[in-house]
Amino acid sequence: MGILSWIIVGLIAGWLAGLVVKGGGYGCVGDIVVGVIGGLLGGWLASYFLHMGDPVTGINVQSIIVAFVGAVIFVILLRLISGRRV
Repeated sequence: MGILSWIIVGLIAGWLAGLVVKGGGYGCVGDIVVGVIGGLLGGWLASYFLHMGDPVTGINVQSIIVAFVGAVIFVILLRLISGRRV
């Protein structure tokens, strides 16, 4: 998947994760970073636990869902580490 696709999927996933996990987002660039890291985390979790071959394959619903789940997990971990309420 190209870098532009990662950024677009990351933006969508980070924005959605910011809406679901209350407490404010991290700004536009922060949401992209959280979404891209969430996509990596979600892709790893999906391939490890669900045995999916390539869970993040481009700009499609499956990739956005996988990145979103990873971004939510990443935001929760960030807030646990930093002490902010979830």
